[in-house]
Amino acid sequence: MPAHIERAVIDQLKPLAGLLDDLGRRFAERGHSIALVGGPVRDAMLGRLRDSSDLDFTTDARPLEILDILATFAEATWDVGIAFGTVGSRIQGRECEITTYRSEHYDPASRKPAVDFGDSLDGDLARRDFTINAMALTLPDLDLIDLFAGEADLRAKLIRTPGSPEHSFSDDPLRMMRAARFASQLGFHVVADVVIAMTEMANRLEIVSAERIRDEFMKILMSDDPRTGLELLVGTGLIEYVVPELPLLQLELDEHHHHKDVYEHTLTVLEQAIDLETIHEPATGPDSVLRLAALLHDIGKPRTRKFEDDGRVSFHHHEVVGARMTRKRMQALRFSGEMIDDVSTLVELHLRFHGYGTGEWSDSAVRRYVRDAGDQLTRLHKLTRADSTTRNKRRAAALQHAYDSLEARIAVLAEQEELNSLRPDLDGAQIMSILGIAPGPVVGEAYRYLMELRLDRGPLSEQQATDELMAWWASR
Repeated sequence: MPAHIERAVIDQLKPLAGLLDDLGRRFAERGHSIALVGGPVRDAMLGRLRDSSDLDFTTDARPLEILDILATFAEATWDVGIAFGTVGSRIQGRECEITTYRSEHYDPASRKPAVDFGDSLDGDLARRDFTINAMALTLPDLDLIDLFAGEADLRAKLIRTPGSPEHSFSDDPLRMMRAARFASQLGFHVVADVVIAMTEMANRLEIVSAERIRDEFMKILMSDDPRTGLELLVGTGLIEYVVPELPLLQLELDEHHHHKDVYEHTLTVLEQAIDLETIHEPATGPDSVLRLAALLHDIGKPRTRKFEDDGRVSFHHHEVVGARMTRKRMQALRFSGEMIDDVSTLVELHLRFHGYGTGEWSDSAVRRYVRDAGDQLTRLHKLTRADSTTRNKRRAAALQHAYDSLEARIAVLAEQEELNSLRPDLDGAQIMSILGIAPGPVVGEAYRYLMELRLDRGPLSEQQATDELMAWWASR
């Protein structure tokens, strides 16, 4: 191990010295070997091991033996993964997973791996996904075991498999998506034979559950550089089993192929939305809802594309169609109902701003914009700004200035009218009392009428609202 990497590892593992020493000693006393393995070793070498990082260990001890050794040592243990040889634990405040040496493979017709326990660290490392994750540090002496040149691949920033990629991906097809994820997260290059295998074996993803695919996809999307991973998924065909709508965006914006396609525009919008997470208030960390909305905001365009007589191309109502497609895709990937609603709302509203002209909006229009956006308003601000990818600097500046004006107007009205809690000036009980009616559909009609009045005219006094309600009632 080069000196600078050795120093990085020592520095990274210094806060864990007590834990690693105790764990190694306790397993040795029971006649077992144990080693830190995989991601923590890789990240320690890269100098990116975080205090919150989970720690992965591998051992020749069987699961019940692991539980017995940890019984007087760990603060807590759980056996959710024990059928696969994994015991979870909390040791000295750190989340640790200790797994028996194993080899696992997928039956071609099954989504569930069959697990065989192994008897050697070498064999365990050979079944790991990539060489950069197939390194171990034995405990307690921290000797590096690197059988597949993982450390050299780290220095070269390469993603390779310990054995043949075909064998690795046959064992666990999700590893193909993990290759794209590590490319995004680490800025590494996936070697040619791995990319070829990903392309040829893409259909193996069919046996992987939607939940596992979703989780791996989101790790790509939430990385610092999702474009790299997404381009790998599209280039290899893996995206067909994740978000098949995405490559369909590779279409021209006019009959003569003069403009960049929607796919390239989408990736640019995603990158600009990521920038706005931190530079546009309120600043946030990586925002899964915003990033998904940016990626999916134009997926309705292929279905709505129409070439006009004058040679221009139109995508009428693509935001409405896209919102429905977004909902369907996210449901297929088993996202939560709340997240589906939030992303779909943003996709449906992402063009609304452009209907307000050149910077002059009525108070009524602003109120409706805020009402329809609801709790997604701040994300809608960022998505709308990110959606401006024109190379015309004057037009881009004009759009940003116009949106500045809209945000400022919203702020003024919010202060004046409590826009964040828009509601009619009379509640249901008041409506029933004034009209002398019992609960029923008519109360809802009256409520909706007063809500539209509130949006059109702003706040009314109770008397004004009562007069308007009585006039509406008399005209029914």
